[in-house]
Amino acid sequence: MSDMIEQAVAKLNEKLDASGFDGTAKFVVEDEGEILMDADGARAEDGDADVTMTADVETFKSILSGELNPTAAFMSGRLKVDGDMGAAMRLGAVLS
Repeated sequence: MSDMIEQAVAKLNEKLDASGFDGTAKFVVEDEGEILMDADGARAEDGDADVTMTADVETFKSILSGELNPTAAFMSGRLKVDGDMGAAMRLGAVLS
C-alpha cells in the first residue's frame, strides 16, 4: 500500500468516525490504489461497493483536504462516479 493511500485511510476514518455513513463506497485513486468505505470505516482494499468514485491523485487530495468540493469535482469532470449517486452525495456531505 502506498503512503498516500495509508494517510488517506487515516484521514477518511477521522471524517467517517461519527458520520453514520450507511452505504458502501470505493475511491479509486489512479496509479495509487483503492479505498473501501462502509459503516466499519475506511480501509485500503478493493471490493464491491454501492458507488465507485475515480479521480487522479491531485483531485483526490484536494477533495480529502476540503479544498475541492466533491460535487464541484464531479461537475467539472475531475471525479467520475459509477453507481448509486445517492450514496455518493451522502459521502460527499461527510467529506465537505
